[in-house]
Amino acid sequence: MRIIVIGDVVGAAGTEYAVKNINKIKNAEKGDLVIVNAENAAPGNGLDTKSAEALLAAGADVLTGGNHTLKRHEVFDFLNENPYAIRPLNLPPAAPGKGFTIIRANQGLRVMVINVLGQVFMDPVDNPFNCVDRLLAEQEGKYDLCVCDVHAEATSEKAAFARYFDGRIQVIFGTHTHVQTADECLLSKGSGFITDIGMCGPVDSILGIKPEPVIKNFVTRIHDRFEAGEGEIKLCGAVFEINTQTKAVTSVKRIIY
Repeated sequence: MRIIVIGDVVGAAGTEYAVKNINKIKNAEKGDLVIVNAENAAPGNGLDTKSAEALLAAGADVLTGGNHTLKRHEVFDFLNENPYAIRPLNLPPAAPGKGFTIIRANQGLRVMVINVLGQVFMDPVDNPFNCVDRLLAEQEGKYDLCVCDVHAEATSEKAAFARYFDGRIQVIFGTHTHVQTADECLLSKGSGFITDIGMCGPVDSILGIKPEPVIKNFVTRIHDRFEAGEGEIKLCGAVFEINTQTKAVTSVKRIIY
């Protein structure tokens, strides 16, 4: 089985590019499932219903989120009603939506997809290690393979999470920083991991934003309104290949389109 994961889709331009290319990438990489982080897919940031529906219709099987997922109230009903658009598991229980989903894949395999937020340099949330431990215990026997999008700032937290769940979660990948890392690896107990899969957004930008106001803020501490970057789009992600008999990841490959 091959699972394609696509990094944070940024704004209208990133969403448009992903919508046009998800199926092409799925065919080119011989993917069985496509998981897209969509927490910044709306114009500005956050997730809106229109962007979520467009990404799912274009071939994304599951949308994951992050710290901006609940920025737009209009998406709350969609998150409550659509099982394949999830938000971080370790948000307060009263938050709309769910932190995981189980989707049927090839040969009837049940793939559980989890989304969690990190705690380091992020707004306060429940401990992601404990939350996922509880979820794995609660869902034992209800899934065959597991995938987790760790939406976190600190590389050390993502690396610790991956090694803690090595062998229990097959596919572990980081999102949030919008910068693809070059540390894809196979862990000792059979999991595949990469610290961050990057973004789908403008190349000439700072994390998807026009450079000028970002630079001005760093130089002068004057904050002007951030605007989406323009020009050529780059889509980043990774492909995880899994041996469905041993339930071990056999390869992790970074992709850039």
